Amino acid sequence: MIARLTYALTVLLFLGACQSMQIEDFKDSTPELVLEEYFEGKTKAWGIFEDRFGNLRREFVVDLTGTWDGTTLTLDERFDYADGEQDQRTWRIEKVGTDRYVGRADDVIGTAEGRVAGKAFTWTYVMDLNIQGRAVRVRFDDWMFLQPDGVMMNRARVTKFGIELGTVTLFFQKPTARNAGADGSTRKAA
Repeated sequence: MIARLTYALTVLLFLGACQSMQIEDFKDSTPELVLEEYFEGKTKAWGIFEDRFGNLRREFVVDLTGTWDGTTLTLDERFDYADGEQDQRTWRIEKVGTDRYVGRADDVIGTAEGRVAGKAFTWTYVMDLNIQGRAVRVRFDDWMFLQPDGVMMNRARVTKFGIELGTVTLFFQKPTARNAGADGSTRKAA
């Protein structure tokens, strides 16, 4: 009985590992994402963080400004959290191949690595995340998917020691007259 249970668990783990998404799965998908073109200029994002039990823990809005110099995308992110906290991060993302990127930011440990194919971008990095006033080292595994009309969806698994802590879900949009107020402003986090 124990041998059968062990065998069944091994098969399930193997099948689960075989079914994980690969960037190559999206090579022919559209619209095609060119990361440096998408993030050049102004972009707005709305996001939430859910813990591993599905409880909504944080809501935030991000204003992004990107500049591309032909090699490096500098991406300034300004976070406004619903609880009033504000944060800022500046990414320096270098294109190192036709489909490969590496990035650095002050709170990222080492180098972030990413690949693009078709409409998808996968991005992994380790960072010290401020959780209740203390730095906790976590890993982010992001998947971004470009949609029509300049919308991009991002889902990131946040883990520590391989254990999922939660999920970040973000929606990016390029500003247009249609989604901006008369003064050019857009809504803050709820």
